[in-house]
Amino acid sequence: MVVRLQRRTAMHNMRPYLRTLTRSKSVKRKYVIMDALLCIYKLKLKLEAIKTELANLIAVKREYLSLMKELQLPKKEVEVEKGEKGFIVRVTCEKGGDKLVSILEVFEEMGLTVSHARVSCNLYLSMEAIVVAEEERALHAKSIAQAVTKAIERQ
Repeated sequence: MVVRLQRRTAMHNMRPYLRTLTRSKSVKRKYVIMDALLCIYKLKLKLEAIKTELANLIAVKREYLSLMKELQLPKKEVEVEKGEKGFIVRVTCEKGGDKLVSILEVFEEMGLTVSHARVSCNLYLSMEAIVVAEEERALHAKSIAQAVTKAIERQ
């Protein structure tokens, strides 16, 4: 009888806390407990949904990383050819540092003016430019290519 009375007293003391946690409006112990169980069930469902979403995000991340590993980034590549109005310079290399600035400085040092350029820096640095000599002097495509290659290597 004493044990049973202690249980009732303990449960009676817990009822306000359970009602507050579950936001139950019930007064009877039976309904407060049912509301608490319903609340626990809803929390379990939310937890399962979060775990499923996390597993999906991890799978997407793995797939993205494997695709990035498969993607072949081009090696350093510099092509220079004589065009109608000057030289066409094509540069492809990994991005980082101030490579574009270094390339443009080389053009300036060699007395070349960029008349048209396209640059992309998504996964790697890619540039295609038409450069024209400011003064009439003998420039060779090979010397321009070597200077640009050195500029890229400095970075």
